[in-house]
Amino acid sequence: MVPAPDEVAAPSTALLTDHYELTMVRAAMASGTAHRRSVFELFSRRLPTGRRYGVVAGVGRVLDAVDSFRFGAAEIDFLLGTQVIDAGLAQWLADYRFTGTIWGYPDGEVYFPGSPLLIVEGSFAEAVILETVLLSVYNYDCAVAAAASRMVLMANDRPCIEMGSRRANEHAAVAAARAAYLVGFASTSNLAAGRRYGIPTVGTAAHSFTLLHDTEEEAFAAQLATLGDNTTLLVDTYDIEAAVRTGIRLTEGRLGAVRLDSGDLAEQAADVRALLDSLGATHTRIIVTSDLDEYQIAALRGAPVDGYGVGTSLVTGSGAPTCGFVYKLVARAADDAPGSPLFPVAKKSLNKTSIGGRKFALRRLDERGHAEAEVIGIGTPPISDHNDRPLLVPLVVDGQIVGREPLAAARERHRRVLAELPLAAHKMSRGDAAVETILLDDRGTPADNPYAKTAST
Repeated sequence: MVPAPDEVAAPSTALLTDHYELTMVRAAMASGTAHRRSVFELFSRRLPTGRRYGVVAGVGRVLDAVDSFRFGAAEIDFLLGTQVIDAGLAQWLADYRFTGTIWGYPDGEVYFPGSPLLIVEGSFAEAVILETVLLSVYNYDCAVAAAASRMVLMANDRPCIEMGSRRANEHAAVAAARAAYLVGFASTSNLAAGRRYGIPTVGTAAHSFTLLHDTEEEAFAAQLATLGDNTTLLVDTYDIEAAVRTGIRLTEGRLGAVRLDSGDLAEQAADVRALLDSLGATHTRIIVTSDLDEYQIAALRGAPVDGYGVGTSLVTGSGAPTCGFVYKLVARAADDAPGSPLFPVAKKSLNKTSIGGRKFALRRLDERGHAEAEVIGIGTPPISDHNDRPLLVPLVVDGQIVGREPLAAARERHRRVLAELPLAAHKMSRGDAAVETILLDDRGTPADNPYAKTAST
């Protein structure tokens, strides 16, 4: 008997990691430091060039990945056979469960240079081996979400459809659909994303369907007979005007939508709108596709377009396919003794500085509720004067996942936090981060901030 989907065990994510993470654990065990309490931080030193804000996405996927980070017999046999690990480490990995605590910015939140998107506390060994899987998810999902958020802003309440599956690998395609829906896309063409995340799916026909039939009218008639008058007809296989007239005649003016996929979309949309109206099809919508990005969507805002299908640019982050996130040790205990205090550690590498110490993060709002600064500090947050919104929420507590939430909650959060941002954040022109990052030291006073120098470079 085939098990139901929710009864199928999630595949292990334990090998979605880099070789050196296990060699570090192996060497740390030999030196007696593997179980020393440690704090890691996932952050970015800068936004992609010219971007004014970043978007947090992938939190739900990361929680699933941590939950499935298990070394079964197959994984351990592979690691032993390739001599990545020895027998002692194999025994530890066989019992591995993350037992620490993770705080993070939730899905749909925005971030700026230096924002501590994740803070992971546990033993060095159990926290360090999560590095690659955490970065893999965040670097991709946040890149797609940031591009998608800008597209939704430019669409100005007109629906955007995620259609990028064929431009990404099969797993990234599902992740991209989730990230896009999280920030306001209306639907996806990807059925796996529809099943896994409950995202509405859409799709009608491609040019091949029209070419399969002897005439365009024959193809349209077949589609209409199967999907009904509310379907969307692709009208640019041959002659656009003839196709529109055929679609309207076959539906007696009740056609749901037409799709344009080539040429000068603004000019064609205007011509098609005029034609539809002249034929009495005033309710027939116009959907446009064809390698759109946020800039082209912005250029089409004045055209009579009712929706946008976006593919390649979306799933590749619209020119910024990764966010440059890093995962760094920022604090550790002096020894393995229970209750041993943490002390800050930091890199001093040229252009790759990290700031030691466990962080807090606040969004400072003005009297109108608009964001004016990202306040990141070390130690205890200052006493709030009611205009500082805490950004870090518990995601995992003592190994128990507590941060799962419906995707709808993340969508609503993103809508809300975008409304907090200054109007400059909505511009497509290149510029600095929409709000400044303020770094406070452990005394609560402003500290030298390397992120301020790299906000938009």
